[in-house]
Amino acid sequence: MTKSFAALAALTLMLASSAASAQMLKTADTAKGKTFVDAKGMTLYTFDKDAGGKSMCNGPCAENWPPLFAVDDAKPSADMTIVVRDDGKKMWAYKGKPLYTFKKDTAAGDTNGDGFLNGAWHMAKP
Repeated sequence: MTKSFAALAALTLMLASSAASAQMLKTADTAKGKTFVDAKGMTLYTFDKDAGGKSMCNGPCAENWPPLFAVDDAKPSADMTIVVRDDGKKMWAYKGKPLYTFKKDTAAGDTNGDGFLNGAWHMAKP
């Protein structure tokens, strides 16, 4: 019984560590310069229409620009905050600006969303 408990505890710790590291903001170099990326290396973007720490990208917009979701027990920092979306789900924001990926970015390092919608979408830069 003790070995099972120890194995379960180790697995729980490993999963918790994976979840925490998946939420950490990383940077990467792209053809357009340094940008923030998600855990898969996909470029993160901000949207000019987001204001006051609120996401304005919902419905079909969020299908094309998937939010960088945060788990319920996510721990914000000075620069990384949590925004609650209209649907009640939580997403990450950098300096108050919600973060998204872009559906048409198919590989790590793609920056197809930068300047999209007459310049309303921008790579999230450190």
